[in-house]
Amino acid sequence: MGILKGKNVLVTGVLTESSIAFHIARIAQEEGANVVLTSFGRALSITNRIAGRLPKPAPVIELDVTNVEHLDRLAGLVKEHLPHLDGVVHSIGFAPEAALGGNFLNTVWEDVATAVHVSTFSYKSLAMACKPLFTAEGAAIVGLTFDATVAWPKYDWMGIAKAGLESANRYLARDLGHANIRCNLIAAGPIKTMAAKSIPGFEEFEGVWDKRAPLTWDFADPIPAAQGAVALLSPFFPKTTGEIIHVDGGVHAIGG
Repeated sequence: MGILKGKNVLVTGVLTESSIAFHIARIAQEEGANVVLTSFGRALSITNRIAGRLPKPAPVIELDVTNVEHLDRLAGLVKEHLPHLDGVVHSIGFAPEAALGGNFLNTVWEDVATAVHVSTFSYKSLAMACKPLFTAEGAAIVGLTFDATVAWPKYDWMGIAKAGLESANRYLARDLGHANIRCNLIAAGPIKTMAAKSIPGFEEFEGVWDKRAPLTWDFADPIPAAQGAVALLSPFFPKTTGEIIHVDGGVHAIGG
């Protein structure tokens, strides 16, 4: 009997088999969950193809988290496949190239606004779009972050967007806790995913982790972070909310 047996979970951000989101969906299914995925635009056909590599078929719903119409119709589309939701995974982040790579002082507001809208505000937007699907028993919302307590090389405005996400998680936990909705984040170490490849200077993180991680860190292994997310989706954390669980080999706890 899996830790998510009979649970219904929506997972965003599945794009490749190397993504943390893909392995969250895979492990959730292996632990007994019914899974629905979301994607949009040019990525929609890719997600449909990747969904076929999961242990069980998973429907893919079109969702652009910056599109109000998409958010408004989400609950109805999910109900075509599942009667309710017990868990939601927010694996969404994007910043224009001009907001990354050491261009911090020159980035214009329009690019910053895009990063914050997609990577930060969408956490609240997704939670509220899914809220009508939660039952009286509550639900678990899990997001993915990258430790925003320090300024990382080249991460620039995405780092600020992640800091906003971490703050938004605490406020969401405060305002949804009365409905037994738990809101938590996984702070994953650097993984060589499609998203990571879009960050200029990503290879600089490798030196940090090679030097500081007490536990050996594998940059090609998204499974530990995915396992952490599945654990937070499960009933094993019934009274944990507003929390950030670090799955980074211990780097967050070690000085330079």
